[in-house]
Amino acid sequence: MTTQFWEKSIEINATLTNLLLNLVRRCLLLCRSKLRKAPDRAAASRQTSPFIHQGWWLFRKRLLPLLFLISFVAVFLLNSFAPAIAQLPPQPRQEIRGVWLSGNDFSVFRNRSKVQAAMSQLRKLNFNTVYPVVWNDGYTHYPSAIMQKMGIPFFFKGTDGQDVIADIISQARREGLLAIPWFEFGFMVPLTSELASQHPDWLTQKRDGTQTSISAAGEVAWLNPFHPEVQKLLTELVMEVITQYNADGVQFDDHTSLPVDFGYDKYTISLYTQETGNPPPPNPQAQAWKRWRADKITAFMVNLYQTVKAQKPNAIFSVSPVDSEYAYKVQLQDWLNWVRLGIVDELVMQVYRNDLASFISQITRPDILETQKIIPTGIGILAGLRNRQVSMSQIQPQVEAAQQRGLGIGFFYYESLWDIAPEPAAQRQSAFAALFPNPALRDISQNTPRQPTFDTISLPLYTKPSLGQRVRGYFLEMAIANGQPRRILLDTGSAGLRVPKEFLGNAPIRRTGQNIKEVLSDGTILDGELVYTNIRFGLLPAAEPVPVQIVTSRQCTAQKPNCSAKNGVPFSGIIGVNYFEKSLPYNPLRKLPGNLSNGFIVTGNGGNNNNGSLILGLTAGNQAGFKMAPWSKQSEINGVPGNRWDSQVNKVCLTIAGSSAKNLCNGKMITDTGTINGLTEFKSASTAGKLKPGVLRSANAVKVAINGIFDYSLTPGTRDGFNRWNLSISPQSELPTFVNTGIAFFDKYDVLFDQVNGRQGFRNRR
Repeated sequence: MTTQFWEKSIEINATLTNLLLNLVRRCLLLCRSKLRKAPDRAAASRQTSPFIHQGWWLFRKRLLPLLFLISFVAVFLLNSFAPAIAQLPPQPRQEIRGVWLSGNDFSVFRNRSKVQAAMSQLRKLNFNTVYPVVWNDGYTHYPSAIMQKMGIPFFFKGTDGQDVIADIISQARREGLLAIPWFEFGFMVPLTSELASQHPDWLTQKRDGTQTSISAAGEVAWLNPFHPEVQKLLTELVMEVITQYNADGVQFDDHTSLPVDFGYDKYTISLYTQETGNPPPPNPQAQAWKRWRADKITAFMVNLYQTVKAQKPNAIFSVSPVDSEYAYKVQLQDWLNWVRLGIVDELVMQVYRNDLASFISQITRPDILETQKIIPTGIGILAGLRNRQVSMSQIQPQVEAAQQRGLGIGFFYYESLWDIAPEPAAQRQSAFAALFPNPALRDISQNTPRQPTFDTISLPLYTKPSLGQRVRGYFLEMAIANGQPRRILLDTGSAGLRVPKEFLGNAPIRRTGQNIKEVLSDGTILDGELVYTNIRFGLLPAAEPVPVQIVTSRQCTAQKPNCSAKNGVPFSGIIGVNYFEKSLPYNPLRKLPGNLSNGFIVTGNGGNNNNGSLILGLTAGNQAGFKMAPWSKQSEINGVPGNRWDSQVNKVCLTIAGSSAKNLCNGKMITDTGTINGLTEFKSASTAGKLKPGVLRSANAVKVAINGIFDYSLTPGTRDGFNRWNLSISPQSELPTFVNTGIAFFDKYDVLFDQVNGRQGFRNRR
């Protein structure tokens, strides 16, 4: 429907435009015909004034009214078709026409004049991107302060002692080419390299203790992608390139991965056992074990993406893998999930095939079809190797097949374009010119942050925290400032992320110098600085840095001296997801990308040991079956984005056996995963009747309901640690009756929180 409307509006606009232009053209011709009746040029110069007056008369009498008409119609068109303009199809994605500058090309690119000639030739042939290698064989191809500090030598100076990478990037930019440094080896490293020799504990291994595998680069070892020091090194090298050269982006290929047989080193075994409760299975293809390792690599790439974007938001985060099925099954590289998470800005999939039919079958795979709808997508084509030259008769139909399907091209590698080839260089260059007859410029200013391709996602809520012990709770796995994943208490009754300082990783933190305090319901005072940093929910990154309280001390209030700060249990962190913020920090779910920020659903585990679920992003489908109760809107607070709502629902009816509360419908209620026990608070002691403040007994059955929305009942004390319910009397309370249902409510009801429309939903799970 949208497409048809747009096409129809184009037809109408084109018709009216042609009509108006024809009228203008006829009027101008009429003016010109009048003026042509003047004498010859010499005579005309003597009679200029009369004919200027005649032209002005024609303009005033005939053309000026027509221009008024054009203006009127233009305004009419703009107003009439504004909705269509809002639904314009997206601009065509920038076409990739790239070439890798590999280690094999170093003899060319160490010479300044050859670099200049190469970039000029690529520009003339309408290429637009070069990918110079900067990380290979455990060495950088640029002078790295990081590697120098580690005592690792540098071998790749130019003939004049120049920085080859700086020269390539400078000459590429001069010719209007993008230069995207390529971290070719990723986690791969020769076993005999200085890096591997100096840090054997950074290497991973197979179950039998083998440390190497056979790759296209020969026999290689693998840096452990799960080891924090390895992650730190690669992140620092990437950021060194981004800052040192103001690079247009960075590219990672199929070696930013791990062969599926690896991961049986001591560090990884310990980490997996700690997180899952079981050692890794002997079968490396076991699904849970494979998924755990792939997700760890994905988490690293999310962190790396966030770090790069924090430094240079429009930098291109490029990936050049093999097909997604093989990449995941054999190399634990789940790049299609990277694309869906919104952390890939361009993709160039390597398809090195001799047979055209096989080539076409690869470039029409579902993963390519999905990806090219989202980001610039190209196909890596083999232009030749030193020991295996490739003719243009193979290259040309492959390029044409990709172009016909709207795909860009990346050639491996530069020298094999025309210097190492079966045909003469001039013939090859002429053939490439025919393949790219027109320029296709690229501009990183158009590379804006992306959003995930999905509107909703379900994350597990674990039953145990990373630190400490708790009778009950739902814990969301998060990473703060690129730190290790931690299971943090999900609290629907408070707002803001509050964690101990040991949860922080090495990502940049913006300090505010503002010390804040938060008092929990049990009387615990959390004290610490407010900072801004990157966070992840599982594998899902927040769209931008969020405020976090870094808790450095805990103590109890005078009124509640036996709070959790006194029991010696470490603080496990709290993520408060309520939309009723009183101050910073705010609910961090507000900074989820796209539709994922519009609300969430908490699904409990029914009181067993299974995980619950946090569903992010409300859709028509996942809202089905919920009955809604409204919230009341609150005024804005500086620094808190989006709508604020009093997340207590009204018209709550309460009955407690043994009290005077018999279907008393004057209360408010909050659903709170952060509170183990249910709570009723009366303003007046008379409402409690004979009941005394404290823990209710099983004879004091509780019933909480909103007519037509939900009807919840509980017998206190019937499940140890689950069905406890407290009663308090508070004459200072603003409400006659207040109910906090506690975590047990989520055993019977799924609860929806809608921050856009200001409402809460309830769906009976039975």
